[in-house]
Amino acid sequence: MRLGARGQRAMDADGKKLDRAPPFRNPFVHVLKFTAMEKAKIAVMTVTLFPIRLLVAASMMLLAWPFAFLASAGHSETAVEPQCLWRRLVDIILKIIMRVMWFAGGFHWITVKGQRALPTEAPILTLAPHSSYFDAIPVTMTMASIVMKAESKDIPVWGTLIKYIRPVFVSRSDQDSRKKTVEEIKRRAHSGGEWPQIMIFPEGTCTNRSCLITFKPGAFIPAVPVQPVVMRYPNKLDTITWTWQGPGAFKILWLTLCQLHNVFEIEFLPIYTPSEEEKRNPVLFAVNVRHVMAKALGVPITDYSFEDCQLAMAEGHLRLPVDTCLLEFSKLVRRLGLKPQNPEKVLQDYGNRSRKLQGQKLCLDDFAQFLDVPVSDMLQDTFVLFDEHEDNSVDIREYVIALSVVCRPSKTLETLKLAFKMFEAEEDGAITEPELAVILRTALGVSHLSVTCLFAAIDSEGAGKITFENFQSFVEEHSDLGEDYLYPKNSGLLSGTCQHQQTTFHNVHDTANSKITNGICPDFSPNDHDSTVHGLLKKHN
Repeated sequence: MRLGARGQRAMDADGKKLDRAPPFRNPFVHVLKFTAMEKAKIAVMTVTLFPIRLLVAASMMLLAWPFAFLASAGHSETAVEPQCLWRRLVDIILKIIMRVMWFAGGFHWITVKGQRALPTEAPILTLAPHSSYFDAIPVTMTMASIVMKAESKDIPVWGTLIKYIRPVFVSRSDQDSRKKTVEEIKRRAHSGGEWPQIMIFPEGTCTNRSCLITFKPGAFIPAVPVQPVVMRYPNKLDTITWTWQGPGAFKILWLTLCQLHNVFEIEFLPIYTPSEEEKRNPVLFAVNVRHVMAKALGVPITDYSFEDCQLAMAEGHLRLPVDTCLLEFSKLVRRLGLKPQNPEKVLQDYGNRSRKLQGQKLCLDDFAQFLDVPVSDMLQDTFVLFDEHEDNSVDIREYVIALSVVCRPSKTLETLKLAFKMFEAEEDGAITEPELAVILRTALGVSHLSVTCLFAAIDSEGAGKITFENFQSFVEEHSDLGEDYLYPKNSGLLSGTCQHQQTTFHNVHDTANSKITNGICPDFSPNDHDSTVHGLLKKHN
């Protein structure tokens, strides 16, 4: 696979197509570098200011607990209750306590631009970019409801504070939870202002604020006016950002509390009222709101999403390199609507059809016919990824392998089994070294890959061919086959989870040297795949 000029299209904040995507940082990576002076300051603050701030912040949380407990005790989580004088008083008290907590954390002045809409005007507030647990500041400022994991309400102290703001809970154990969550948001949004506003982070995960990733449609399904809200942390040293690759939760807290002053800005943009077309199409509604927010922030937008982060971070026998073409491929597949709801069945069908072609190359028209889609610029972008020799032809088997990785990122052996089935000879069910090279470089999304050492190790008898059973047995004995046989022999093919160099989202520039699975917002948008690796969903509460 290769990234050609055609595969680099993007859109600016106004939604206009660009001939080539402007370079920007990988939104899921955050690298912190300190000068000697900054390290000295942090060392001094660690033994002086940090423990005091941490103690005050913890004290404020404990002080807020009894008020939240008394105000929420015996109240229904589903029924609308009148905003009595006691609850209004508790609102004011909790806002003051929380403000003292943030002040103790170094957020001395919070700049607020624009005016927050009333619940009757905009029942839903959409916040972006989402980059840290410090994004809870707007929640404590407004006491608006949020969407939270159901497990959060069982956390001591924090769970009581969460229940006070009457959030919409998402349960992982309930298969219908996402559908119920969307229905609950719709119910509250259409209550005529009887419920508090709901704050939603439509990106669905934390980024480094370098761009706005794809918005999930859950917040836009109710088809009601929303108020876009943008957040900024214009600090000289970014200790706030908490992404998938970068400093962990406690390190972010420690470094932030060691800063003398932390700047936070929040801007309430004008209410966005959906058109009739946007009401019918929540995805279009989400896209247009994102354009407005990106323009206000002055950042680019990208079609990469949380699913791409899952793909890049998935655990398996072969981890993707930082400059893999599969992220670009994943984006194109989504936009073309080619990501199947039932991947096992579709991949099996594609595999059988590809096997019958026996390596026959397809032109663009044949490629479109195989996928049963019309020829378009986007399809041509996808075609270019597999046209490695630039002869206007592709091997459809490579497309099937790439699609399998995108649909089943943690099921490496299932993908390779499918690949072997498409490439194997009918007489003995074996493949050659060049064929193994094609399979693995496609599965990794790279243009060049040497598999000589790996093939020789598997083919211990020197037959010149190996079967999937040979490969599987070898993998069972060598769980780190990528580290042992591929990465040392292919310079630059280092795993994105352990490499320390710079990467753009398409090219090598700015990545982290360790894999940290950081927190995410609950995913309540319907029709999303639930194939997330358990480790990716682990949150540091």
